[in-house]
Amino acid sequence: MTRAERLVLWIAILASFVAFLDGTVVNVALPAMQRELGGGLTTQQWIVDAYLVTLGALILVAGSLSDLFGRILILRIGLAGFGLASIAIAAAPDPLFLIVARGVQGIAGALLVPSSLALITSTFRGPAQARAIGIWTSATTAAMLVGPVLGGAFVDMLSWRFVFLINVLPIAVTLWLLAVLHRPDVRNEDATVDWAGAVLCTVGLGGTVFALIEQDRLGWADPVIWGSATLGVAALVGFLVRQATARSPLMPLDLFRVRNFWTGNVATAFIYGALGISGLVLTVYLQQGARWPATLAGLSALPATIIMILLSSRIGALSGRFGPRAFMTVGPLVMTLGMLLLLTVSDHLDYWLQVLPSIVVFGLGLSITVAPLTSAILGSIDPSRSGIASAVNNAVARIAGLLTVAMLGVIAGGAITLAGLHRTALVTAAMFAVGAVCSLIGIRNPPRAAAPESGSDGEQVRSDSSDATPS
Repeated sequence: MTRAERLVLWIAILASFVAFLDGTVVNVALPAMQRELGGGLTTQQWIVDAYLVTLGALILVAGSLSDLFGRILILRIGLAGFGLASIAIAAAPDPLFLIVARGVQGIAGALLVPSSLALITSTFRGPAQARAIGIWTSATTAAMLVGPVLGGAFVDMLSWRFVFLINVLPIAVTLWLLAVLHRPDVRNEDATVDWAGAVLCTVGLGGTVFALIEQDRLGWADPVIWGSATLGVAALVGFLVRQATARSPLMPLDLFRVRNFWTGNVATAFIYGALGISGLVLTVYLQQGARWPATLAGLSALPATIIMILLSSRIGALSGRFGPRAFMTVGPLVMTLGMLLLLTVSDHLDYWLQVLPSIVVFGLGLSITVAPLTSAILGSIDPSRSGIASAVNNAVARIAGLLTVAMLGVIAGGAITLAGLHRTALVTAAMFAVGAVCSLIGIRNPPRAAAPESGSDGEQVRSDSSDATPS
């Protein structure tokens, strides 16, 4: 890589690392938050989902803002906002203040991931792009797994409040690297922001999530619940109608004419929906059910972190060489096995025999899956649309996790007990398996050499059938 390419990769990794790290450290801190601030499972769900609601709804707006104002500027704003929101969370006096601050943090997080990944896809091409995405994936996914380890140590040795200050240093380093890069920002002065679509998406997700979380407390017969559910679903339908008719939609529906894009996003929905609750439930159960300290609960995922670091970049390179289909099929099936191994966990928990095998198998499957999945989806779209394609894929992933967390009370049976852990393991195993089937049936490997053709919307699509990744 050239110096500029290395800087771009580091900036993308650190910016995404901040968002992913903060999205996972919260899991290990939830029991400590509950002890200090009060609240039950519903409050824990809101602490997680307040972040995901704004992140999932506004990540599409961030893609448009990135095109309009430039990726580097949006990255700077996102980093600064994320840091300020993190400080507010650390100082939260009650659950409501914390939940609102988490929502603000999600807004800033929405500015980070699409812009950072779009920097990679606009800088690298072909197999080099697949390898760069593999390196990005290993680092950012490792953040999702390292987060509980760091968070657990902070909770046990200091306070859960310090958990949200972990990202201060990487934010400062990333802002410095952006200054060092000296890269002119790319802006599209003709780009516009579909604010009406953003409002519909936010209301739709907010209403739906509110109903799913609060129905466990109020019941579906309560007018507040069915009213918010009706409003949420109607707003989401309105959002889709708006995207089909708007001049500059947040989520251009013509992207879904590309086979690898739409089938890859369906697989993403199932895979990331399962990821959204699998780690959360295990981490909370180890603390509340097995009475482990937060540090040990976080350390339980360390083997998967090591596997991700060792394998993701290699898998990304192999996917660029041989195509993503086999990896996207085998990887989720391996994760399915990893989840089913959690069914061996008993009241007399033995980490080495009951938890570690699941963690190792799961980490292997995740390493096989994530880089090829990202490469297949983004590589099927012309680089000029990489920003919006990245935003759509990230929105699908975050919204999938948002909805499964909102349904956690139903999935786990109302509490994260041993029975709740087993129920969650079965549900997530089934979701991973569906993701594998979607990939097997829908994903197509690119030809070894393909000339660009004009897509139906007049833009260049890198495929001879509108569904291939770069060869």
